[in-house]
Amino acid sequence: MRRLRVLAALLFAALFAVSPAPTLAQIGEEILPPVFVETLLELPDDAAQAAKSGKRLLLYFGQVGCPYCKELMQTSFTQKAIVDKTAKHFLPIAFNLFGDREVTWFDGKVRSEKEFAKFLKVQFTPTLLLLDEKGNIIARINGYYPPHRFSAALDYSVQRLEGKRSFAEHMKAVPQTGASATLHEQPFFMKPPLNLARKPGDKPLAVLFESRHCAPCDELHQEGFKRKETLAAISRLDVARFSLSGRDALTTPDGRSSNAEAWGRQLGISYTPSVVFFDDRGKEVFRLEAYVRPFHFTSSFEYVASGAYRKEPEFQRFLQNKAEHMKERGEKLELWK
Repeated sequence: MRRLRVLAALLFAALFAVSPAPTLAQIGEEILPPVFVETLLELPDDAAQAAKSGKRLLLYFGQVGCPYCKELMQTSFTQKAIVDKTAKHFLPIAFNLFGDREVTWFDGKVRSEKEFAKFLKVQFTPTLLLLDEKGNIIARINGYYPPHRFSAALDYSVQRLEGKRSFAEHMKAVPQTGASATLHEQPFFMKPPLNLARKPGDKPLAVLFESRHCAPCDELHQEGFKRKETLAAISRLDVARFSLSGRDALTTPDGRSSNAEAWGRQLGISYTPSVVFFDDRGKEVFRLEAYVRPFHFTSSFEYVASGAYRKEPEFQRFLQNKAEHMKERGEKLELWK
């Protein structure tokens, strides 16, 4: 009956050219990263569809108010390499540990989410299950893993290692330590209380969003912020830094009261590190999502600080013009180093 109702709804949509807007996966009122998908939770069908693209199912179990779930979403799933790997190799589906949606498993039985979680012996949140094409659970990620270990755990499925070694053996080879567990400081960061409100004539503003256990964030501080040309460009702006999961009180560039986490969500920050630039009227004018190499990183600050964005709305053309001028002056152009 459930399948017939679904087919009827799809037929109605086709007949009347209805194109419903895509929905974002969520648990309770918590919106999950866009890499997670909403399906009809007919898992055999989902697995078959995923297999056509060389993908496998990744099942995520969370619950409302789970701090470790939040940490997973705001560290691992804000890092572009992990998001890209997940999107390329998996069909990720989220479940509420205490939810009531109906789920069809490979045995053909329909269970509620909470019954389904019990059936699969899910004891922790977050728990992620990696499935093969036939619905066999090849790996179980219990609890929170920092990004470097989480990425390695995904590789167990990506590299089809289940026939070669156990998941436990695979994870033994992964170092326990990875990216820094603390955020780096810089002398040019604005000091609290952070009033970011702009008025005409103020410096432009650059707002950096970071997270802990973020290797690209480490690289930004170890390389991007060490170069004299970068520091020269940065000196022409005010620079504020926030943890994406932080509750630091702030006044936004347009004068509203908020906190780092809420404002980051409102801005739609999906990756760390991200830099959002605002003009002297509090309007967003440009953003960098994920760390780029020093030439492009420095150029983004120059692009805003110089006001070039007003005349040249395409950042890539600004870069092209800059590169040409450097060549004319005989300066060495390093796009990667």
